[in-house]
Amino acid sequence: MANNPVAWFEIYVDDLARAKQFYESVLSVNLDVLSDPNDTSIEMLSFPSDMEKYGASGALVKMEGFTSGGNSTLIYFSCEDCAVEESRVEAAGGHIQKPKMPIGEYGFISLAIDSEGNVFGLHSMK
Repeated sequence: MANNPVAWFEIYVDDLARAKQFYESVLSVNLDVLSDPNDTSIEMLSFPSDMEKYGASGALVKMEGFTSGGNSTLIYFSCEDCAVEESRVEAAGGHIQKPKMPIGEYGFISLAIDSEGNVFGLHSMK
């Protein structure tokens, strides 16, 4: 990994309006709707970001099958091509949750489960 390892984060919630109010209040920020034209079953509110500055941004996410609590924060690791790292998951003792898939203008992701049962993401632009 040539860059910082974290590319994006998602905090999974059950009540998006309640979580929006909480994070906007605690962090004194405004969260904006972030939509994926390929998947209308996911609701997301993004944290503010500046691509020219250090750090990773992320979003609050409401998606069927992912509840809050437990493993409610999903970390994405930045990759050149997430298919490469995805190909190593099972040999290392993990499982693929969702194979590489496009996310519109934002590139591609893979979701995997590590050897301890934690879900994590891989992100790349190709």
